[in-house]
Amino acid sequence: MPRNVIDISPMFRSYINGRAVPTEGKSLLGALGHFGFKTIGQKYKDAMRNRILQGRPYSAEEKEKILRYCSGDIEQLPRLLEELLPHFALGTVLHWGEFAAVSAVMEHRGVPINAEIFSQLQDKQTWSHIRDALVPKLNQQYGVYTIGLDGAWHFNVALFEQYLGRVGIEWPRHIGTDKLDLRAKTFDSMASAYPELESLRQLRHTHSKMRRVKLAVGDDHRNRTTLWPFASKTGRSQPKASQWIFSPAVWLRTLIKPAPGMAVAYLDWSAMEFQVAAALSDCRPMLDLYATGQPYIEFAKRFDEAPPTATKHTHDHIHQRYKVGCLGAQYSMQHVTLAQRLGISTLVASEMLNQHRGLFAAYWHWVEDWIAHALDTGSMRTALGWTCQTGITEFNARSIGNWPTQSSGADILRVSCVWAHRRGIKLCGSVHDAVLIESPIDRIDADVMLMREIMRRASRIVLGNGRELRTSKEIIKYPDSYSDSRGVKIWSDVIELLAQYRQQQETRDEDAASA
Repeated sequence: MPRNVIDISPMFRSYINGRAVPTEGKSLLGALGHFGFKTIGQKYKDAMRNRILQGRPYSAEEKEKILRYCSGDIEQLPRLLEELLPHFALGTVLHWGEFAAVSAVMEHRGVPINAEIFSQLQDKQTWSHIRDALVPKLNQQYGVYTIGLDGAWHFNVALFEQYLGRVGIEWPRHIGTDKLDLRAKTFDSMASAYPELESLRQLRHTHSKMRRVKLAVGDDHRNRTTLWPFASKTGRSQPKASQWIFSPAVWLRTLIKPAPGMAVAYLDWSAMEFQVAAALSDCRPMLDLYATGQPYIEFAKRFDEAPPTATKHTHDHIHQRYKVGCLGAQYSMQHVTLAQRLGISTLVASEMLNQHRGLFAAYWHWVEDWIAHALDTGSMRTALGWTCQTGITEFNARSIGNWPTQSSGADILRVSCVWAHRRGIKLCGSVHDAVLIESPIDRIDADVMLMREIMRRASRIVLGNGRELRTSKEIIKYPDSYSDSRGVKIWSDVIELLAQYRQQQETRDEDAASA
C-alpha cells in the first residue's frame, strides 16, 4: 500500500453526512450524480459487474466493454476530487485514506478460526440439528419455547410473560398496546441489566436469525468480510453482522483460535463513551469518577445504591444496571424508556436521571451548548475533521447531542489503527471500541504493551488537555480459544451437542455397514 492515499469515499460520506443522500446512495455513482457529472447508470454498472464475476471466456467485444467500464470510474475521479477537496484539510483526507488502506489490510489478514468446529457448524444438516437441539437444553431455565403444530420450536410470548412474573422482572411494553417489547435492542439492554437473560437473548437470535452459520471463512480458516469503514454517520465502520465473527451471537466468538505458534489479543478501551463525554465537556465529577477505574459502580455509591466496599466484580449486577443508566442518560433517554430498559419503576428511573443531571451538571450544560451551536451553524465537526450537517436531514436534538461522543470515539480508533499498522502490529479487525491483533507467541506480550500505549496516546491526541482512556487486554495463545463470558454457556452446550451428534452418526454408519 502507498503511504499517501486519497480515498474519495470517506470524503463524500463526510460531505453528504446530514445532507439529502442521492438516489444512488453514498456510492461513486451517488457522488458523481450529486455534483451533476454524467454516470453510466446503476443498471449498466450491475450488468457489467455481474458479467465480470461470471469469469472467462470473454469475447473481444466484452473485453473492450470491460476496459471502458473500468476506466470510466477512474476518469471521473479527478473532477470529483476537485469538488470535494476544498471542504477538507489535506492532512485530514490523507489520514482517512491511510485508515481505509489499513482497513483493507485488516480485511485481507482476517481472523483465525477454529477449523475443526467451524466445518461442523457450516454443514447444513449438522447445524440444523444443533440449532434445534439447543432450544430444549437452554429452555429448561426459562420455559418459554413450545413445539408448534409444524413440529418446530417457537418462542411463546405468554410463557415468557409468566417467566418474567416468576423472577420479578418488569419488561418494557409498547406504549398504547401494552404488549411486551420484544425487539432485539430491548433484549440487549435487558440482558445487560439482568445477566440471567443473556443466554435467552442469544438463543432467540441463534434460533430465529441463524438458519445457517454465514460466517465468511476462507480455505485458510480465516474470517474475512468487508469492514465498511466510515459507513455510519459518526464515521464508525459497519461490517455485515452475519458474516463477521463479532456478531450478536456472542458464543460464536469462541471460534476465534490462533494457529500453532501464534497468539491473538483483544484490547478495548475501558468505559470509552463515559470518559470521552467527560473530556469533551470538561466535567470534573465525571473525570473524577472515571479516574477510580469503575465509574458506574462509583456513581451508584454516590447515592447509596451500592455498599462502600463494592466493586464492579463483587456487585456486577449493580455495575451493569448503572452502566445502562449512565449511558442511557448520556443519550438523553427519557425516564419511561429507561424504566422499560431496566425493568424498574418510572419513579426510580426518573430519580436516576435526576441524579445524573445533578452530579454531572457541567456535562449537561455542554450538551445544551453543543446542540444550540450545531443548529445555529448548521454543522458539527470532530477534532480530526469528521463532519455532519444539521438542519437539513439531521434535526434530532438527542442524536446531535450524542454525535460528538460517538464520532470522537471513531477518531480515536482510526488513529490507533493507523499508528499500529505503521509500527508493524498485525491488526485482524476493529470492533467499535476494541481491536484484535495477532502475533507469534514469543512476541505477543511486547506487541500488546505497544498496542496499549498506542491506544492511550491516540486518546490523548483526540481528547486533549492530558485526558486519556484506559485499556484492558485479553491474550489468547494456541491452543486456547477466545472466550466471552456471555457466551460460555451456549458454547459449552454446542460442543456437547456436536459430540453427541457425531456419536449418533458414527453409530448409524456402523449399523448400516453391518446390515
